[in-house]
Amino acid sequence: MNNFFKLKSFLNFGWHQAMSCLFPAYIFAMLALTKVIDIPFMHRYDFLLLVCILAQVLMIRFGIETMDECKVICVFHFIGLALEIFKIHMGSWGYPEDGWSKILGVPLYSGFMYASVASYLCQAWRRLQVKVNRYPSAWLTIPLGAAIYFNFMTHHFIYDLRWVLMILLFVIFFRTYVEYTILGVTRRMPIVLSFVLIGFFIWVAENIGTFLGAWYYPHQTNGWNLVKWGKFSSWFLLVIVSFMIVAHLKHVKGGHFKRNSHTRFNESTFQK
Repeated sequence: MNNFFKLKSFLNFGWHQAMSCLFPAYIFAMLALTKVIDIPFMHRYDFLLLVCILAQVLMIRFGIETMDECKVICVFHFIGLALEIFKIHMGSWGYPEDGWSKILGVPLYSGFMYASVASYLCQAWRRLQVKVNRYPSAWLTIPLGAAIYFNFMTHHFIYDLRWVLMILLFVIFFRTYVEYTILGVTRRMPIVLSFVLIGFFIWVAENIGTFLGAWYYPHQTNGWNLVKWGKFSSWFLLVIVSFMIVAHLKHVKGGHFKRNSHTRFNESTFQK
């Protein structure tokens, strides 16, 4: 019976993870579809923008996503778009196809790929009844998150501080852990480990995205190749920034500003 319950818990956890990935999975499905089928009367990038907007409308309409979660996704869309515009002009990657909905070389649908990370975090937070314990003070996390985000840009001009920022991350979040509930049983995980796992699966998703032609890196110009392993560190750091934004928005929404060694906030904040 114990082994059966473990299997049932594992499958239930997988189910919640899959449901939390609905929006990212939808984007990949549309990328795959437009890879093999030509869309009449419009460019591929414009079609992808329309279907991403449609997906958001339907997710809210059918209660899969809340309005507050949609607001968070919009925040990520603009943050991601700003980063994309900068990176495109630095030659980090490119979008070779034509499109009416491109701004400074970046198709607007690309912001939804960043937003899909936020969608996953919000959905998983709610579905798994996530609680964050011993979350560091905003005086530490906000400057760290800002430094990580701007380092994606400043490393083109000055020393890349990502390894320094990673060390600071481990120091600041050393005592922080998340609790999540599966079939009435609450489990815990160090938050840094969750960052690593999410970052790894985003790196896997990035390989799928480049294979489907969503964008390309310079080393993929003459044909698809595996995304360089070094990109994992970038996604690891981006997940941290994403988590910080979601966590602080939940924190502000709930009005929980009291700080102590057992500070915690949970999924109920985004239920409206």
